[in-house]
Amino acid sequence: MRPVSLKLIYLTLFAAYMLYLLPWAGFGLLLRPDFVLLVLLYWMLRAPHLCNVGTAWMMGLWLDIASGSLFGQYALAYSVTAFFAIYYQRRLVLFSAWQQVGYVMLLLLVSQIVLLVIKLMAGNALPGWCYFLSSLSGVLLWQLLVFSRVIDPDAKNAS
Repeated sequence: MRPVSLKLIYLTLFAAYMLYLLPWAGFGLLLRPDFVLLVLLYWMLRAPHLCNVGTAWMMGLWLDIASGSLFGQYALAYSVTAFFAIYYQRRLVLFSAWQQVGYVMLLLLVSQIVLLVIKLMAGNALPGWCYFLSSLSGVLLWQLLVFSRVIDPDAKNAS
């Protein structure tokens, strides 16, 4: 497996950020996966020495600026999720591809729950079950990207 370049990591994070900035509306907004978090998770699991909690925090701050909502909510959610992703990263190598999908689903849910708690503490109303649809679409996108090796063709796919 060839080494990962920092340039590739930044390029994929920028592409994910641009996907976040697209004008999503209606049901598409409910289904929109967290592109930035998915790319962060991929690189944290693939190259934790180059993409870490600090990277997740910075990308969270960029999303806070772009979303115009409560400053720091994405930074906190991404940092907590990054901590769990990196903490269990070495064990993940032993997981099968489907176990990794379950792990990614849990990480996406952790991020959404942290965001939900912050929004509730800020006085927002409790959203319905549709709030968690983006985690489901994120897992489907994860399967598509990782199993087809779109991001990094040289990465080994544990099956």
